[in-house]
Amino acid sequence: MTIRVMLVDDHAVVRMGFRMLLETADVQVVAEAETGEEALRGYAEARPEVVVMDLSMPGMGGLEAVRRLLARDPGARILALSALEATAYPQRVFGAGALGYLSKRGAPEALIEAVRAVAAGRRYLDAQVGHRMALAQIEGGANPSDVLTEREFAVFLQLARGLAVAQIADNLKLAPSTVGTHLYNVKQKLHAGNQAELTLVALRWGLIQPE
Repeated sequence: MTIRVMLVDDHAVVRMGFRMLLETADVQVVAEAETGEEALRGYAEARPEVVVMDLSMPGMGGLEAVRRLLARDPGARILALSALEATAYPQRVFGAGALGYLSKRGAPEALIEAVRAVAAGRRYLDAQVGHRMALAQIEGGANPSDVLTEREFAVFLQLARGLAVAQIADNLKLAPSTVGTHLYNVKQKLHAGNQAELTLVALRWGLIQPE
């Protein structure tokens, strides 16, 4: 049976590579999107069995798109991808309701395996990511993001990328005053004095990539 997939990634070359790889395994790419916003608009029409969602995208970002997509369709099957190695991401992604998480640094054939697992309704976690998560628990190394609520974490990521409060409010569909409240709480919990220090925290824990 052919699996219908939507690819969501802001890099056209990456989408092309994924499409070529998946099509060798009887997987049909029925739609592509460059942002989470575009994916939300095109999902209903495309009716994919699996959404392959990159987490690091402009706009609302992949994690927020996962939340909104599942709010609209609780039956959506989502495989999240990330080039970042922070263990906080798979925890947040699974908490939001995604079925799979895969590192972009893994072997190409792992994408095919992950898509098949998620299409069948099974959980999939990249083995190397799972190993890092287990080590973090054993060593007791708490990522600073663990102290943030779901919404605070979303605001934190946008702040760490240098976005202004007004832009964050628009991306996350929140009132600017609400974003301001989250900003205050995030700085308190992470012991950061300003937005630049939040960026350093995110970089230190591998939550964003250096420009």
